[in-house]
Amino acid sequence: MTMTTQTMTAAPAAPPEVRWTDVCGYADLLPERGACAMVDGVQVAVFRAFDGRLYAVSNLDPFSGAHVMSRGILGTRAGAPTVASPMYKQVFDLRTGVCLDEPDVALPTFPIRRSAAGDRVEVGLTDGHRE
Repeated sequence: MTMTTQTMTAAPAAPPEVRWTDVCGYADLLPERGACAMVDGVQVAVFRAFDGRLYAVSNLDPFSGAHVMSRGILGTRAGAPTVASPMYKQVFDLRTGVCLDEPDVALPTFPIRRSAAGDRVEVGLTDGHRE
């Protein structure tokens, strides 16, 4: 007698719905400088790198508890775009939010894009992005 085992595979979870919010003009973001945007009650630090890429992370510094990440210093470490907290100088990878000095700490990151026309910057939030 042979028995067969039937494996059931769960359907992949649908990605969370992203709500896009217009935050500023692309030209308003100075390269290598940050800006803070209030998006649906969440403070988001928005950055434009010299190469034109956009990044968005939480404006809340997890080490000091101050909303200051938009005032951080942009740079790179091992090829990764980074922001250093203006408070205690911890460095975070802008792509992942991970603190490169203490990898068990991370900033929440947010989807960011240029509008279809290319002249505006939009930040995306999901229900999981509440601070």
